[in-house]
Amino acid sequence: MDAYDKGSGARQGQDGPAGPDGEADSPETGGSAGATESAVATESAGATESAGATEDTESAQPAGRAAAAEGAAGASAAAGTAEGAVTTAPDEAGDPEDAAVPVSDEAGAMGPAQDPPQPPAPRTGVAALSPRYQVGAVVALAVVAVAVCAHIGLVFLHVAPSNTLTKQHGSVVDEWVFPEFEQNWKLFAPNPLQQNVSVQVRAEVSTAGGEIRTTGWYDLSAEDGRAIDGNPLPSHTQQNELRRAWDFFVASHDSDNRPVGLRGTLAETYLRRIALLRLDREGAAGPGGVVERVQYRSRTTNVEPPPWSGEKVSDRPAVRELPWWSVAAETRGAGAGQAEREGSAA
Repeated sequence: MDAYDKGSGARQGQDGPAGPDGEADSPETGGSAGATESAVATESAGATESAGATEDTESAQPAGRAAAAEGAAGASAAAGTAEGAVTTAPDEAGDPEDAAVPVSDEAGAMGPAQDPPQPPAPRTGVAALSPRYQVGAVVALAVVAVAVCAHIGLVFLHVAPSNTLTKQHGSVVDEWVFPEFEQNWKLFAPNPLQQNVSVQVRAEVSTAGGEIRTTGWYDLSAEDGRAIDGNPLPSHTQQNELRRAWDFFVASHDSDNRPVGLRGTLAETYLRRIALLRLDREGAAGPGGVVERVQYRSRTTNVEPPPWSGEKVSDRPAVRELPWWSVAAETRGAGAGQAEREGSAA
């Protein structure tokens, strides 16, 4: 009775019944105190019942105590969980940023978490090569750059007006430029070429039987035109060899086809060699035959002007026929060279 009276006369707290000392349980200790009282009451009840129980009840006493102990441990764990939740909850009256956040000792010792190191980006281009190949690439680029600069400089000197460099080193410039890199201004000339020039050649051939026969006319310009037409990368010789050789001859000979100076003789030799190469390509001499002489002629036709120009030009072709030229010197040179090649091969 005294225990019940004391419990009924205890002052009730704001959030629950008062503790053993008459003070109300705080939110932090209320759950733990209640769990402890429940465990004590359970243990006291078990002890009272065990004192007045029979012999059969005494045999079951250890099981009851074990259950009471497990209940007390569960209550203590629940109290600890509640305490952690209350501790980590932010204060409603304070700033949310001031809320207590538990930090373990291990986390504090390790410091802030860092991202794992990223692998280096793969190298590309010249940087991906080994040092030996990098040096080789640099040397190759330097050689190409020097060659390009030298080529541009020589071509510039070729098209530039006469100056000290071209007077002293004109032969070097011409050897580099002609015939592959020749430059001229005919595209922008005031009077561009308005004629179609067809260069033809024929030959006198001594056959294997000792007879002399004359071949027909071979249109060399038409052959070059067929080779160029439809070809995206035509040969420079097909475009300019014959044309430039004929222009060279016309510029170095008078109207009677007589050479003017040493360049005229050089132009004749150049045309004879071109004729031999083209006739040999066409098989003009035949089996066992030899070309003895060649003859050139040109057929020049004016280009018809557009209808709106009102210009009148003649549509009759102008034919220029050259004398027969002996090619014995060129033939002997070619024969000696061929014999030398055959002997070295044997």
